[in-house]
Amino acid sequence: MRGDGGRDSQEYLFKIVIVGDSAVGKSNLLSRYARGEFDLHSKATVGVDFQTQCLEIDGKEVKAQIWDTAGQERFRAVTSAYYRGAFGALIVYDISRRSTFDSVSRWLDELNSHSDTTVAKMLVGNKRDLEEIRDVSVEEGKNLAEAEGLFFIETSAFDSTNVHKAFEIVIREIYDNVSRKVLSSDSYKVDLESNGVSLVNGNGSRKAWSKYSCCSV
Repeated sequence: MRGDGGRDSQEYLFKIVIVGDSAVGKSNLLSRYARGEFDLHSKATVGVDFQTQCLEIDGKEVKAQIWDTAGQERFRAVTSAYYRGAFGALIVYDISRRSTFDSVSRWLDELNSHSDTTVAKMLVGNKRDLEEIRDVSVEEGKNLAEAEGLFFIETSAFDSTNVHKAFEIVIREIYDNVSRKVLSSDSYKVDLESNGVSLVNGNGSRKAWSKYSCCSV
């Protein structure tokens, strides 16, 4: 919140999930974004981990609770419950492993099956730094994203290329979707709060995405 006596203050809390096959770099994308760290020897996520990041957008505090879901098949039944209440999702594949790209449609189906609200979706081709062993072209990624109505970006958690941009585009899209409707009716506010969005001290006004900056959690 801004220290301006509460004027025009509003707080949002959005849930975002990261999905994709095991070893596509989901955990390193999150750790690079949240902590500026990369672990070359990171182990497979068991179950679910999450980090909370905060942006200040046009004077409003926007917190993203980002969930890193395990990609291994044996954990899918456990993690499916965590789609509920998500307002955003990053569907990640490894540009050097075509099998992970081929799995994107399955992850989309699972996301659509378990989501209970409109979800801002970003297709992420990770490990862009492995260009010399690329197995999926940029054009293929763009074409799939266009066909499925997704945002698209290629990233490298290793050298941090486009990592912040990927998360911030999704957060912006969620905020934009919500701000078009927020407080337009009491029933919509209740629906938001029951599905993963917290609204505090809302005054019903809507402002454009004129600026954003990092803020402490």
